Amino acid sequence: MTTKKILVVDDSAFMRAIISDLISRESTFEVVGTARDGEEAVRKVKELLPDAVTLDVEMPVQNGLQALQQIMAQCPTPVIMLSSSTEDGRSETLTALELGAIDFVCKPSPTGGAGTIEEVGQMLVDKLHAAIASAERRRQMERLKLLIGSGDESPDPRRTAKPAASPPAQDQRSAELARRGRTSGTPPAADGKQARRRGESPPPLPPAAARGSRPRPVLPAEESGRAVGGPSVRGAGGGSAKTAEPERAGRFRHIVAIGTSTGGPRALKTLLSALPHHLPAPVLIVQHMPPNFTRSLAERLDSYSELKVKEAEDGEVLMSGTAYIAPGGLHMTAVARPDGTYAIALNRTDPVSGHRPSVDRLFESLLPLRQLKRHAVILTGMGSDGAKMMQRLAEDGAASAFAESEESCVVFGMPRAAIELGCVSQVIPLQDMAGAIITATSG
Repeated sequence: MTTKKILVVDDSAFMRAIISDLISRESTFEVVGTARDGEEAVRKVKELLPDAVTLDVEMPVQNGLQALQQIMAQCPTPVIMLSSSTEDGRSETLTALELGAIDFVCKPSPTGGAGTIEEVGQMLVDKLHAAIASAERRRQMERLKLLIGSGDESPDPRRTAKPAASPPAQDQRSAELARRGRTSGTPPAADGKQARRRGESPPPLPPAAARGSRPRPVLPAEESGRAVGGPSVRGAGGGSAKTAEPERAGRFRHIVAIGTSTGGPRALKTLLSALPHHLPAPVLIVQHMPPNFTRSLAERLDSYSELKVKEAEDGEVLMSGTAYIAPGGLHMTAVARPDGTYAIALNRTDPVSGHRPSVDRLFESLLPLRQLKRHAVILTGMGSDGAKMMQRLAEDGAASAFAESEESCVVFGMPRAAIELGCVSQVIPLQDMAGAIITATSG
């Protein structure tokens, strides 16, 4: 097997030594160099052409976010961020994921809070393997496209990379954070949300979303005059201007459950920013992420989405038009209540296949909810979490079982596992997933 070259970037000589040692224990990896700041990192990426980079955020001369931008523009290379678990560290890490980093691991903590050195090392090695495999797969796909189009073999795109085009409008905020070296704060609200706050009409929805714009369906409970309701629920951190209407509690026919891992934050941003605020279903999301990071992720996604996005709380009543992110370190399930509404249930039971929260556990909780049209979605991610229970849902008559297509996945692990079980009703590129969900929940 070919040895893969890794560049380690950290301003701490001690941490460079620790990370290099952890990586070198893997026989297929070779640490070909180290760098102590972002400027040196960019130079060495271009000189050494490593297969992957581990990158610290807080460094002198040029910070990790600025270096990441330059690496992605000048010599695109898979990057795994080394993150601290502080509030500033969480914000910067999420910005890095938006700027193109594949994934992150928390630095080992002297108190053991972020995991032992051995645990962090194994996680880092696994994520480096996944990142390198993903990059190789993408190069193969690009090479195949060029061969089909011109009959010529494609060169390594990193050797001929041109400066990247200006990022899309939504990504300009992340780029600005990197340029300024900001270490905290949530991005400003997306244009649609700002318009609603001013009392104006938001920008028009994309065609797929527009097709799904129809009145909210009425449940049999409403037709019989039974009262169904619940209190409004504030978003994660209590700072969202969007409030859920009490009468929407339980008054939906559809429920959407989404599972994702590596590449998920960017995929969720793309997906949730394309869903309309009047989506007639709650959206429950499991993103593999450590404790404390999921609240920051929810707040950030809320700023981009017309949906209300929040970190889930135990016992809260589910609302249509709201997305709930499972807290890191806790399983999230949906449960039916005696009054006809549905609620979130969180627990700290054992990890499922190494994951807590677990996509399989979320999907499993939908099995008894046969009175609802259940829609299961698996996005980019490493491993196979969610595949087994997606199969159970499909066999139980779930309305939809969607998997992200290989062409748009950062890591085609979780979707592939579900597809190979034969339980997926549609394989969909990420850019079309919102339209598919809107269509599926419109009837």
